[in-house]
This record gives sequence, structure tokens and C-alpha cells, in this order.
Amino acid sequence: MVGRGRGIQVKCPFCSHEGTKVVDSRENDDSTRRRRECLNCEKRFTTHERVEEVPLYIIKKDARRELFSKEKLKKGVIRACEKRPVSYEAIDHVVEKIAAKLRAMRSTEIQSKVVGEEVMKHLKKMDKIAYIRFASVYREFTDVKDFKKEIQTL
Repeated sequence: MVGRGRGIQVKCPFCSHEGTKVVDSRENDDSTRRRRECLNCEKRFTTHERVEEVPLYIIKKDARRELFSKEKLKKGVIRACEKRPVSYEAIDHVVEKIAAKLRAMRSTEIQSKVVGEEVMKHLKKMDKIAYIRFASVYREFTDVKDFKKEIQTL
């Protein structure tokens, strides 16, 4: 595919002609499916277009850089919500909101503290017990006093 100012020029896989027209276009979750027709041989074919995301790195407490993973984020939220009345749809929604907010920061490197605070903000609204569970690990509670102090903030 070659960009030409007015859309994308796609070579026909049958005759290699660069002129095609879009017959049908459908949006999927992460791509756009286009049904195309060659202006030369009139054969039809399908293309899938997807925007490449720039890698996002999380800067850990010990200064290590780790590639951001929505799956890792989701596992952390699921663990905090274990045996709580929180649906997987609600968890997915929170994870998507957090990931979108991180991408909107327009930085390719984000402190892990920012991610942790975002998770806590959402868990606090969603389920107080899940929030306390996450906070106890994230803020490294060392004794019951830490739990009491955090509970009092609720």
C-alpha cells in the first residue's frame, strides 16, 4: 500500500495494477475491512487496515523499563476483584479506560506510579474491598496500621 494524498493506493493481487476502488468497508474492533475491486481486471479482494500503535513503556520503581501489557494490567485488576461481585465486563471496561488514558498521555514512557494510581482510582469507585486489596500490594502495607489508615480514607 502506498499513500497518495487522497487515500491509499493498493496493488491488485491478481494483475498488480495500482488502481482499485472500495466496494464495501466495515469497521471491526481493531481494524477496518475493505472489499476492493481492481479498476483494470475487475477482480475483487479484501484488505484489512490497522493503525500501528507506538510501543508504550512502563518505568518501574527500580528504573527498569517494561513494555506495557493490557493483559498484565487486567490480571492485576482481576486478582484484586477475586471473589467480589465485579463482572468481567466491568473489569474489561476499567482496563480499556486506563489503557486509553495512558495512550492519551502522548508519552512513550510512563511511571508505574501513574498506572497504579489510575487503577486505584477506578477500583475505589467499583469495589472498596478490591481497592484495599490492590492498595495493600501497591503501597506495600507492612502492618495492620497501614490497612486502618487506608480504610479511614474511604
